[in-house]
Amino acid sequence: MIQFKRHLVTAALPYANGPLHVGHLCGAYLPADIYVRFQRLMGKDIVFICGSDEHGAAITMRALKEKKTPSEIINTYHELFQKTFHGIGISFDYYHRTSDPLHHQTSQEFFLNLYNKGAFREIESEQFYDLSSQQFLADRYIVGTCPKCGNENAYGDQCENCGSSLNPTDLINPKSVISGETPEKRKTKHWYLPLDEYENWIKDFIVNGTLDGQEHHDPDLWKNHVLGQCKSWIEGGLQPRAMTRDLDWGVDVPKEIPGSEGKKLYVWMDAPIGYISSTKQWAKEQHKDWESYWKDPESELIHFIGKDNIVFHCIIFPAILKVHGGYNLPSNVPANQFMNLEGNKISTSRNWAVWVHEFLEELPGLEDSLRYYLIKNMPEQKDSEFTWKGFQDAHNNELVNNLSNFIHRVLSLTHKYYKGVVPDFDPDEIIEGVAGDELGGFHDAELIYLFDLIQEVNQHIREYDFRAALKALMDICTAGNQLLQNNEPWKIQKSQPETVEVVMNLALHYVAALSMTMQPFLPFTAIKLRKMLNLPNLNASGELEDMLTKIAEGEFIIEAGHKIEEAQYLFTRLDDELIQKQIDKLHHSENQTIPINSETIMESKHLPLKETISYDDFAKVDVRTAKIIAAEKVAKADKLLKLEIDLGFEKRTVVSGIAEYYKPEEIIGRQVVFLANLAPRKLKGIDSNGMILMAEDADGRLTFISAKEDWYLGSVVK
Repeated sequence: MIQFKRHLVTAALPYANGPLHVGHLCGAYLPADIYVRFQRLMGKDIVFICGSDEHGAAITMRALKEKKTPSEIINTYHELFQKTFHGIGISFDYYHRTSDPLHHQTSQEFFLNLYNKGAFREIESEQFYDLSSQQFLADRYIVGTCPKCGNENAYGDQCENCGSSLNPTDLINPKSVISGETPEKRKTKHWYLPLDEYENWIKDFIVNGTLDGQEHHDPDLWKNHVLGQCKSWIEGGLQPRAMTRDLDWGVDVPKEIPGSEGKKLYVWMDAPIGYISSTKQWAKEQHKDWESYWKDPESELIHFIGKDNIVFHCIIFPAILKVHGGYNLPSNVPANQFMNLEGNKISTSRNWAVWVHEFLEELPGLEDSLRYYLIKNMPEQKDSEFTWKGFQDAHNNELVNNLSNFIHRVLSLTHKYYKGVVPDFDPDEIIEGVAGDELGGFHDAELIYLFDLIQEVNQHIREYDFRAALKALMDICTAGNQLLQNNEPWKIQKSQPETVEVVMNLALHYVAALSMTMQPFLPFTAIKLRKMLNLPNLNASGELEDMLTKIAEGEFIIEAGHKIEEAQYLFTRLDDELIQKQIDKLHHSENQTIPINSETIMESKHLPLKETISYDDFAKVDVRTAKIIAAEKVAKADKLLKLEIDLGFEKRTVVSGIAEYYKPEEIIGRQVVFLANLAPRKLKGIDSNGMILMAEDADGRLTFISAKEDWYLGSVVK
C-alpha cells in the first residue's frame, strides 16, 4: 500500500436547494467524518473539505417556484447546512460555498487553462428552447420518458429510476418544466470535454489503478459497485461532455473566450472545483500551502460521495484534473449506496424523509444515537433502510443496555470500592482462584487483547468498512463486560481484594480506551465520558496513536491514583410514545405533501397526460390478462427480472424492470395485465416478448394492475 504524507478528504457538496435528510448524512458525510476523526487521532496530516453547491438549474427552478431570487435560496440553505452539520458533529476543517468570488475565480482559471491547451471541442448542437419563456432549457428544465427504462419522469441529464446518464435529446416526449409545453430545438454552441479521446487512460486508471504507466492506487480496494458503474460507462463508450450551459445563474465562461456571452460553466465543471477553492480558503486562513495537498504526489485525495455521483468523481473530474495537469487524482472514491425509509425510497417531493435539522430540534441530546444507528445501517455495499423502530431498538439495546450500563457499572464500582480512585495492584502477586496466574501477567494479557481490538477498529476504518468498525468498537465494550462477568468483583471484593484491584484497573482501561476510540463515531458521548473520567478533551493530534504505543509498551493509559468523577448514565431508554410520535409525523407529512408550483411538472404528484392519440391507434393495442408462472433475477442487472407469462393459449418470456420492488418468489402466480402485441426486443441478451403493465407514481414506484382474481387467462382488456 502506498504511504502518503498528507491526506485531503472531500465530502460531496450538498446542493443548496433543500435541507439534508438521513440519506445524505449516511451517504457521504458520516463516513467521511469517521474516517477523518480517526486519522486525526492517529496523528495523520489530514484536511476535511466541503461546501455548498450553489449553481445549476435546480437552484433557479426553486427560486421560480418560491418567487425568490437564487441568492435568497442559496443563502437560506447554506446557513441551514452549516447549522445542521455542526449540530450532528460533522467536523469539516473548512466549509465553503461555490457562490464565493474565490470559487468563481478558481473555476474560470481552470476553464481558461483547459481552453488554452486546446482541450475543448466547440460543438454546435440542437438543444431544447422554450418559446414561452424564450430561453434554452438546461438539463433539469426538461422532463420526459427515459429511453432505457420507460420512466416517464426522467430529467434531461439523468433518469433517477434506472440511474442512466442522459442527454435532453434522448428523452421521449420531452416537456419544459417551466411552461409544461413541448420545447423546440434550436442550434447553440458549447464547449465539450472529449472524454472519448481519454478513454484509454481513463480505463487504465479505473480498471488497473495505473496512471501514465505508473501504479496510482489499488483498484481492489475500490468498492465493487463503484468499479461496476465506471466500467459500465467505459464499456458503453465515453462521449464528449458539454462543459457549458445556456443559463443566467452560475460561473461565467471567461470573457477572454470568444462567444462566451450568456454562457455559464456546467455545474459538474464548477462544483468539484469547489473542493479546490475551499482548500484555498482554508489554507489562506490557516497560513498553509494549499498546493501541497492537491499537487504533491505524496498527498492522497479521497472523495466521499453517494452512488449517484460516482461517474462525475471517478471519470469526469479526474479527466478535468489530468488535462489541466499538476493535480493529484483520487486514490479512492468510497461511494455509499442509498438509504430507504420505512419500506419506501426517501422522497423529497413527497416529504418522505427524516430531515436532520428537524431531528436535532425535536430530539435534542440524541445526536450520537442517530449517528450510531446510521453507521450501523450504513449502505456501504447495497441499499439499506431507516426505520424508527430500528432506531429505538439500537438505542435501547446497544447504547443503553450495553455501552452505557457497562460504563456506569465500572465507574460506580470504582466509587464504591475505591472512592473514585483508580486502584493500584501488585503485579507480582499470585492469587489462586477467579483470576488465576500472576496478576501482572493477567493484566498484560488483557491489555494486549484490548490493543488488538482497537487495531481491528483501525483496520476496518482504513478499509472504509465503517459498519464493521462500529461493531469492533462495541466488541471493546463487550470484552470489558465479559471481564466483569467472568471475575464478578462484587462477589469477591472482600475475600480477594487483590484480584478485584486488577480487574477494576483493567475495566477502567477498557472505559478509557472507549472514551478515545468512540470519538469518531460518537463524538458528543466521548466528551461526556472523558469528563466523567476526569481526562482532558481530545484535540485530535495523535492521542490514539500515543495510547496504542503505551499499551504496546506495557504502560498504563489511566494511571493508578487518578481520581474520576461521579458515574452518570450516558444514554437512557427511549419510550414507545416518543418513537410513535415520529412515525405519525412521517405519515402525516406524506399525506400533506409540500405545496409545489403547478408549473413544475417534475415534482407534481400526478404525471402529466401524454399527447392525444386517435381511436384507430388505440385499437391496435392488444392487452390481455395473464399470469406469472416463473420468475428469476437477470444476471448483472439489479433492476431486471426474467418472467415466464401464461396467456392461457401460449406462454411468453419477458424481461421486466421490477426487481427493485418485487422479489421473484413473491410474484409467482400473480395475475397481471399484459401488452401482448409489443414488438420483441433484446434486454441483457434475453428476448423480451411483450410487456407487463404497471401503475407508476411520480416517484417511480411500481405496482401491479390486474383483473379480478382467477379471471380467464388471455381475456382481452378493453
